[in-house]
Amino acid sequence: MGNFKGHALPGSFFLIAGLWWTVKSSLWHTTRRNKSAVPLASRAVQRRLEVIEAAVILAFALIGMLAEQFVSDGPQLRLYDYVGQHWERLMNWQHATMYLFFGLAGAVSLTVHTTGAAPLAFDRLLLGIAFFTEGFLFLYHLHGRDMLDVHVHQLLLYAIFGGALTTFLEVFQRGNILLELLRASLSLLQGSWFWQIGFVLYPPSGLAEWDLKDHNNMMFITMCYCWHFAFALVTVAVVYSTVCWVTRSRLRQTPPLEMGLLKTAERELESEDEM
Repeated sequence: MGNFKGHALPGSFFLIAGLWWTVKSSLWHTTRRNKSAVPLASRAVQRRLEVIEAAVILAFALIGMLAEQFVSDGPQLRLYDYVGQHWERLMNWQHATMYLFFGLAGAVSLTVHTTGAAPLAFDRLLLGIAFFTEGFLFLYHLHGRDMLDVHVHQLLLYAIFGGALTTFLEVFQRGNILLELLRASLSLLQGSWFWQIGFVLYPPSGLAEWDLKDHNNMMFITMCYCWHFAFALVTVAVVYSTVCWVTRSRLRQTPPLEMGLLKTAERELESEDEM
């Protein structure tokens, strides 16, 4: 992560996750509110989407761990250099550990939704632990850095721990649309802020470097963080409104006979799912 690409990679992951969670939560909420939309809310369909989501999270985590270990200046799975008597690339190891916990969350979610061997709430519990671990690692990741460097990472912690708290609440309030959309908003905030950190600390070639000790830069970056949060909230609101409009438009265009056939197919799918 000690370069621009290293911040763009997790930033892209969190942006994709935030957008996906917004679409999924909006779709389920809209179909639950509209009784005629039962075919769109099939338990079998929901389970398949949860399985796909878990598999993608696991794949993202594996990509992140491999990237941190095997980039040109990575530790190559070496934790300690016995010749030089020093730890080997601990920053990369910390980032790989962050990805590891999201991989565990994906693996547990995959187990929950494919086997039914664990309680349903376990997927949210492990996801909340993954967010918390990410924040815990970043909290002790800033020693000896310049003022602005520390500040941009401290701002990131608000989004991380906010996402952890929201996900933990979902363990007890599963299906709460407000919590789900808040988690999506904070994930979008994380994603866009990772990109912003990359531009601040490792500006691409041709861009002016930031003065990491200028207090005015701290004031601007704090305001910029609020803009990122506003962008995340507006994005979630637009996606939610779009999904609701598209879903209702599709339902209005569905003939009553076709709707009845879809409901029959829905009941068959649910019966297969329960078996």
